[in-house]
Parts: sequence; structure tokens; C-alpha cells
Amino acid sequence: MKARLTGVVTPLLTPYEDDLSIAAGLFLDHAAYCLEGGAHYLSPFGTTGEAISNTMSERIAMLERLVASDTALPEQLMPGTGLCNLEDTVTLTRHASDLGCAAAMVLPPFFYPPNDDGLYRYFAQLIETLGDKAPRIILYNIPQNTGVPISPALSARLNQAYPDHVVAYKDSSGDWDNTAAVIEAAPGLSVFPASETLLARAMALGAGGCISASCNSNITAIRAMYDAVREGDHSGADMLQPGLETHRKAAQEEGLISGLKSLVAHRSNDQRWLNLRPPQMNADPAAGARLATTLPH
Repeated sequence: MKARLTGVVTPLLTPYEDDLSIAAGLFLDHAAYCLEGGAHYLSPFGTTGEAISNTMSERIAMLERLVASDTALPEQLMPGTGLCNLEDTVTLTRHASDLGCAAAMVLPPFFYPPNDDGLYRYFAQLIETLGDKAPRIILYNIPQNTGVPISPALSARLNQAYPDHVVAYKDSSGDWDNTAAVIEAAPGLSVFPASETLLARAMALGAGGCISASCNSNITAIRAMYDAVREGDHSGADMLQPGLETHRKAAQEEGLISGLKSLVAHRSNDQRWLNLRPPQMNADPAAGARLATTLPH
């Protein structure tokens, strides 16, 4: 049996050229920056990476470039693979498995709002279609975007039915009660809240770590918090908590994706980082300087 998934995961921002093609060099440089700063894993093409605004072929190509360039090892990658139609989700998830990725983070199908039985059918068919090619799967709960919650009961049901495959849960709901309920209902799952401000609280209940957008900007401090909690260094964790909260709150107020892109543009002096794909608007160039003041020195 593989080791339980734990650690700090950066859901990578996706940079774009002015023509809105993916800026591959910036992408690879930023991935290396996050790993060097302390990320255990990278999650390309999640919400923070504007996944649904990228084509399947782009996602496949960039994942392969991450590995071919030696920027990241396959076992350091947890790409997003969930789409509304099962066939495309199978294709992206199989590709992640073939590449040797640590796991695939799978959104629920979200256009035809399903009940728990429909969601169970979707994830079960994904795993059974892939068979021996099925990787470890992280259930990705972000109901404010999808309109489709992945309930604690469904999470436990899928983990019990597919314990070698459905092994983790990313909770981007922002609802602490849901995070705690999944940890309690499905002890076989490694639960990852989507904010580092909840890291110590969640790990005290048995969570695996966090998958946080602000790992793109504050990875070293977030990794320090994870290590402090793992080592039982409560005073160290208490010292780090206010700084994590200050930066996270500021990033959320600026708009997580656009604010963080502006911060990377400010840090790197490369204005291409301000580009977002429609329907989102490009980032405010002034936001990065404001956010930079909230980072630890």
C-alpha cells in the first residue's frame, strides 16, 4: 500500500503570453520556485491555474514539459483532471497515471447537477474504466464554483468502495464544518483544506496538509507551519499563524488568482503575469505591490 498523501501542495498559477497562449518558460520557472520554497507537490491546472479556461491538449503538453524539463518529478505532481464529460476526464486522468503522477485531483461534473448517487456513478465509472491505469484520486470539493458539493457521506462511500484509489479530499468550500465532517466521516481519506490558515486546526484532527492558492506566494512560511505542526512545535505554529492570516486575507481581498498573479509580476518584473484568460479580467498591476507588504521579511 502506498503511503498516505500528506504535505503542502501548490496549485500552480498559469502564466499567459500577451496572445493568451501559455507562457511555458514562466510556468516552468514558477514551478521550480514553488518546489525550491518548500512545496511537497504541485497541482497544475486546478482552479488557481484557470484549468477550465485551458484546453485538454494544453494541459497534457504542459504536464509533459514539467517532467521532460526536470523541473518536477512525476511523483511531485497532482494535476487537475476533472471535466463535465466522463470521457475527457478519463483521458486526462489516464495521462496523469501514465506519466507517473502522485495523484489526480478530480472535480465533479457540474453542468447537470447530480445527487450523491449520480456522483458515485461518475467516480466509480472513472475508476473502473481506467482499471489498472487508475491513479490515486483526490476528490475536489469547490461548490461555490461548481454548484456540486461532494458530501462527507459520499466521500466515505467512495473511499470504502475504492480504498486504493479514492484516497484524498481537497476542501475549497471555505466551510470548516464540512472539512471537519469529512475528516470524521472518512478517516481513510487524507483531507486538505484550501487555506493555510486552517492548517494547524485541520492537522490536529488528522488532515494531511493543505492545497492552497497562496502557496504560490507564501510557500516558505506555509511549509514552516506544516513542519511546526508535524513536529509538535505549538509555539512555532502560533508565531506563524498571524502572518499567514494577514497575507491570505489580503490575497483574497485582491482576488486570489488576479491578486497572486499581480504579486508574481511585481516580484519578477514580468508583466506577462498580469494576463488572465477570458472571461476573467487581467490583473490590477498595483495589487502586487500592496500584497508584497503582507509577506514575511
